[in-house]
Amino acid sequence: MTARLFEPLTLDGLTLDNRILIAPMCQYSARDGQATDWHMMHLGQLAMSGAGLLTLEATAVSPEARITAWDLGLYDDGCERALARVLDAVRDYAPIPVCIQIAHAGRKASSEAPWTGGAQIPPEHPYGWRTEAPSAVPHAEGEVAPHALDAADLKRVREDFVATAKRAVRLGIEAVELHGAHGYLLHQFLSPLANKRTDQYGGSLQNRMRFPLEIYDAVRQAVPAGSPVWLRVSATDWVEDGWDLEETLALAQALKAAGSPALHVSTGGVSPKQAITLGPGYQVPFAERIKAETGLATIAVGLITEAEQAEAILREGRADAISLARAMLYDPRWPWHAAAELGAQVRAPKQYWRSQPRAYKDLFKDTAFGQR
Repeated sequence: MTARLFEPLTLDGLTLDNRILIAPMCQYSARDGQATDWHMMHLGQLAMSGAGLLTLEATAVSPEARITAWDLGLYDDGCERALARVLDAVRDYAPIPVCIQIAHAGRKASSEAPWTGGAQIPPEHPYGWRTEAPSAVPHAEGEVAPHALDAADLKRVREDFVATAKRAVRLGIEAVELHGAHGYLLHQFLSPLANKRTDQYGGSLQNRMRFPLEIYDAVRQAVPAGSPVWLRVSATDWVEDGWDLEETLALAQALKAAGSPALHVSTGGVSPKQAITLGPGYQVPFAERIKAETGLATIAVGLITEAEQAEAILREGRADAISLARAMLYDPRWPWHAAAELGAQVRAPKQYWRSQPRAYKDLFKDTAFGQR
């Protein structure tokens, strides 16, 4: 019986070799938004992993959209050239489809890197700036309140998302994920904890969904037909009176109607008051419910670390793909080892074909090796 984890997955016109997706993982190692040699090393090793899709880290649509001053961006020609250099090198040796996560941090921008504490940096600091958000409500008590976006600001942000999407298309990136999770700008519009607006973008569920859906429509129009565009969402805020699963289901239906083939289902991030009960696969039930009620392909993530665990989630019909982040950083050959464990095959670069263990003579696809 073929391992479900290694069956192809088609999203719009893009067919992936398998259902292992490398999740976006911020590296806080860019300079002025530009990818560096760290990205060459980091993305290079992940591209050789045998996964079905490689998703770039949250990529900012403007300097102000960055979580930190060291975030990756795709908002000017310098950013585009730097990322082109990395992607060209990666593609020479590892023909893995690439997805970009297009993002705006909103009120969670202007932060320290996590390894220096992750606190807000005040606007007057050389590495800080005034953040912007749906409402002038800070993320945490004692922080500088963000600028509340007005109509002209919303138009600018929409145009920034579109401009970044067009740059991604020029770079040959095959898929787009919009970051609507983890307390960043689009999630801030969705959540009543962050969105206190009284205009057409606040209040009712339909109003709170309006701006994220406008961004989706604008990006969808900017990306060629056949290239999938989807959203990463937080299915719940884990806070009373916050964004919840029922609202996520309504958003999923609206995204499906707008042409989205999938939903990447995470949780949390919009409030320090969140109370999350962690455990293996703790977010999978949210993906399962969305898949069952909407028919969208769902991408499950969150403490999925073992091959058999991932395989069971797919076999039981709880999700359509598995997204790995920390597990992939810990073991950049996770798909190789999962294929060996599940009796499946995986692609590997020809330079590494001779590493195939004797016990798994058919592990790597399409190999040939000989020497005098």
